[in-house]
Amino acid sequence: MADDEGRLAWATAGAVAAGALMITVGLFQVFEGIAAIARDDLFVGVSDYTFAIDTTGWGWIHLILGILVALTGIFVLAGRSWAYGVGIGLAAVSALNQFFFLPYYPLWALLIIAFNVFVIWALAVVLAEVNSPS
Repeated sequence: MADDEGRLAWATAGAVAAGALMITVGLFQVFEGIAAIARDDLFVGVSDYTFAIDTTGWGWIHLILGILVALTGIFVLAGRSWAYGVGIGLAAVSALNQFFFLPYYPLWALLIIAFNVFVIWALAVVLAEVNSPS
């Protein structure tokens, strides 16, 4: 019985960490999106890049994705079970989005990718604990 309580405590801590980090990453992306929309020349343009999109376009992608990630993080913190799976999916999309954004802002994109990988891991652990037979 104590082992089950310990696993539940770790899963809860992982969910809290993932939810808080999702809100943080989401807000980072919202601000990144606003900056790119407001000042099109803020990010360095990349020539001959296969996935080149106008920085205003990237701004809208970051803004919308950031809002979705932050809102899902709030629902993760609220303990909504559906938010764990949605959070994993959005964190994966967010990491992929940052991968495509690497040439524009490399160090920042790598940091956000690392945060997203942690969120995916933490939410996967929570889902495994919640769905494991006790």
